[in-house]
Amino acid sequence: MQVTFLGTSSGVPTRARNVSAMALRLPQRAELWLFDCGEGTQHQFLRSNLRLSQLRRVFISHMHGDHVFGLPGLLASLGLAGNSSGIDLYGPDPLESYLTGVMESSSSRIGYPTKIHRVRESAEKNTVLIDDDDLLVRCCPLNHRVPAYAYRVEQKTRPGRFNLELAQKLNIEPGPIYAALQRGEKVNLGDGRIFDGKDFCGPSRPGTSIVYCTDTIFSEAVIELARGADLLIHEATYAHEDADLAYQRQHSTSTMAAQTAAEACVRQLVLTHLSPRYAPGNRLTPNDLLNEAKAIFPNSLLAKDFLQLDIKPRCNSS
Repeated sequence: MQVTFLGTSSGVPTRARNVSAMALRLPQRAELWLFDCGEGTQHQFLRSNLRLSQLRRVFISHMHGDHVFGLPGLLASLGLAGNSSGIDLYGPDPLESYLTGVMESSSSRIGYPTKIHRVRESAEKNTVLIDDDDLLVRCCPLNHRVPAYAYRVEQKTRPGRFNLELAQKLNIEPGPIYAALQRGEKVNLGDGRIFDGKDFCGPSRPGTSIVYCTDTIFSEAVIELARGADLLIHEATYAHEDADLAYQRQHSTSTMAAQTAAEACVRQLVLTHLSPRYAPGNRLTPNDLLNEAKAIFPNSLLAKDFLQLDIKPRCNSS
């Protein structure tokens, strides 16, 4: 999987950081998923190497403007371009009425299939939100001033590497038989030989997992959702010395994000959703927040707009 940060500021954009948006490029398919869509996100797409026409799913964490004001414009532009095959949208209960109201009031016509999914029940009951051939998506409620949700995308365990050399040595014809063996199935050949696919495959390979979490005060639910993930993207709106503000406004500090990463035993933490009060040149800067997080969780990284990360599973037999 590849993550691209399209907006990493909280509340309002700055010269260096737009408001919240993160794109996920999926493995082995020409498909993008978008997490949050703050104002100006479609402009960020134009400045990146991403293709908006590949967008298939949008996940909204909550209905505050810095996470959702860019969505109507982005959807309308896709409609005018005429190159979308359809989009599924996931988010809080008010998402549907918000989009319906904006589109109707502005006389905007999307012109491609859309479906809006409410995630509240899945989050509250801890059930799977999406289950396709390759990926699982789960979510959990956050502790914020309005209903908000974190999302986990997890690639399913993949079969082990196929032993091509062994198959060739046994004079097995390539084609559908190879595919069946790689799936671990038993195969009866026309000459009477029977082979078990398990004998031709190495150990199963773990998939990649990422968690997107913003906005929330420290949350035990996020720890459970993020447990063992390869990447945790977590808001760090405030520095540790501003914890009173964090509690008041229901946001996380850099140390809360790091504590979550440590307790969840994730592989890497990326801090995002930074308050403009820590802009370079001020007494405290984003690097100070990063250093606070690293003191608790050393494998921490500071997000910036257009940063791209290739996420690999923590253990790979290849």
